[in-house]
Amino acid sequence: MNAPEIITSPANPRIKQAATLRDADARRSTGLTLVDGRRELARAAASGVEIVEVFVDAQRLHDPATAEFGTPLADWIATLAGKGTRIATVSEKAFERVAFGGRNEGVVGVVRFSARPLASVGMAADRPVFVIEGVEKPGNLGAILRTADAAGLGGVIVCDARTDVANPAVIRASLGTVFSMPLATSSAAEAIDWCRRESRLVVAATPEGTQLWHEADLRGTAAIVLGSEAHGLSSSWSAAATSGTIRMESVRLPMHGIADSLNLSATAAVLAYEAVRQRESR
Repeated sequence: MNAPEIITSPANPRIKQAATLRDADARRSTGLTLVDGRRELARAAASGVEIVEVFVDAQRLHDPATAEFGTPLADWIATLAGKGTRIATVSEKAFERVAFGGRNEGVVGVVRFSARPLASVGMAADRPVFVIEGVEKPGNLGAILRTADAAGLGGVIVCDARTDVANPAVIRASLGTVFSMPLATSSAAEAIDWCRRESRLVVAATPEGTQLWHEADLRGTAAIVLGSEAHGLSSSWSAAATSGTIRMESVRLPMHGIADSLNLSATAAVLAYEAVRQRESR
């Protein structure tokens, strides 16, 4: 068992090194990222993700409120230490250096987690999947992963993204489902070729879609494709459909107000639960 260390200074080298993982370059070069929150860390561990070290807010370690997950925080930390995770109890100032957001559950972990290429990820062949192109906002990507998990989708492909899947904000917004959901990264060209090889019906959500959202068949092998918040889908998809490389239908959500589109994660949620409705009404 690793004996917990005590860190009081925010300038401690371990604290400073962990704080660099807020930066995408540091995450890419190390294969590590930050996970803020006990639930998210527990889901990482349950999915077989290596928890390298954990920083514990000394003021919260024996707080009765931390037992909300069924086990007191101190006992849970002791279990992690018993499995070889490096533990440090830290001062409030030091903890603030590595924590983020407004929710303090008293733990921030460093885990070994990074993007996996599409060729190495198995997606459920009998369930629809999300293909998200050019996503920019980590909160949106995290929310989409959470929706995919809740709706029982077969996986998520993130192509040509402008945020990385190991961004701590993605992990937080996904409530840790980023670790358990089959998740792959690729280029748009690779995603298109995957849809072709897997004989997936591509259902593209666009403001100019030719069908209403519930008219397309979203069961089974559909690949539900959504574009970036700012630019929508690239022309690669329509070009592939025109050439006969993929089978593609386009759908739209009616917009009766002055806005011309929904938030990306909201659109994903509507389509995911339409897929659930169609599957359960068979």
